[in-house]
Amino acid sequence: MTTYPSPEPATPEPTPIRPGRKLGPISTTVGSSHRAWLEPTRERYLASGHTLGDLSRRVPLAKSKLSELLRGVGHYPRWEVIYRLGDELDLPGWPLYRLWKQAALDAGKSRDWVERSTDGTTAVTIARSGQPIEHAALCLTVEAGYRAYAGAFLTHQARVAAVRSTFDILWLSFNEALASPDIRRYAWNILRATVKAQATYRDQRPVLGEAAFDTVALREQTTLEAQAAQLAESLELFAAISRLPDAQLDVMVLRRLCGFSPETTSNLLGVSLATVRSDERHAIRFLDDTIELPPHPEEPTHDHA
Repeated sequence: MTTYPSPEPATPEPTPIRPGRKLGPISTTVGSSHRAWLEPTRERYLASGHTLGDLSRRVPLAKSKLSELLRGVGHYPRWEVIYRLGDELDLPGWPLYRLWKQAALDAGKSRDWVERSTDGTTAVTIARSGQPIEHAALCLTVEAGYRAYAGAFLTHQARVAAVRSTFDILWLSFNEALASPDIRRYAWNILRATVKAQATYRDQRPVLGEAAFDTVALREQTTLEAQAAQLAESLELFAAISRLPDAQLDVMVLRRLCGFSPETTSNLLGVSLATVRSDERHAIRFLDDTIELPPHPEEPTHDHA
C-alpha cells in the first residue's frame, strides 16, 4: 500500500480580527449530513479574513441571513446561494455540491426541489474537475479499507455513501489536510466521524452486529451448526469490542473483523506500526479480561494435542 510522507506542520495563521458580532455556533439541530459541508465552509470563512458584510455584498444575501446559513439556522439553503458562497471562499464545487445535495435529501427536500435549486449553476459545478492528484491517489489507495471498516458498522448502501462523503469532505478541506501532520490520519478521522454519525448505538457505543454476517471466521465455517456457534461467539466479541476506546476499537475492527495485516492497518490509520501493535495489545488485554478471546488467524495457538 502506498504511504504518504507526513508534511511539516504549518505555522498557524493568526485569527483574523473582524468588526461586528462574532459568528455564533452551529445549531444543535443540524444533522450530520448538513454538518458535513457546513463545518468546512465555516472553517474556510473564519480563516478567510472576510466579514459577513463583505460576503453579503458578493453572494448576495443579507448579513443576518448569511449568519443564519453559517449556523445552520432557518430554511435549508438553495444551491445557488451555496455555490456563490463557495466560489467566494474558493471551495471546490463538485464535493460541495454532492454534500449539499445529500443533506438536502436527508432534510426532506424532493429531487425536484434539488434540480430546480441548481438552475444556472449545474453546468459549472456538476463536473468532476479540479480534483487534486494527491486526493485522487489517496482515495484510490484507501477506498477498499475504508469500505471494509464502514461495513463493520453500516449496511452495504450506507457504507458506500459514508466512504463517498468522507472523500468529498476531505476534498473540501484538502488544504487543511495537506497542512496536517499526516494526511492519512486526517482522512481517517473524517471517516471515523462520518461512520459514527450514521451507526446504530446501544448504551452510547456503536453496534457492530451487521459485521457478524461477513467475518472471515464465519465464512470459514462449513456447517449450519458451526456457523451458528461462530455467530454467537462473534456477537459476544463485537459487544466487547464496542466498549473499547476509539483508537483500540479501530485497530481491532481492522485486524480482527476485516483481517488486515498490522502494516495495512498502520497505513489506513496513519499511525506508526508500533502504535498499532500497542493498541492491539491493550485491546486484547481488555477483551481477555471480558470474554474468552479466540486466537487471531495469523497467530499460532499454544494448544498441543
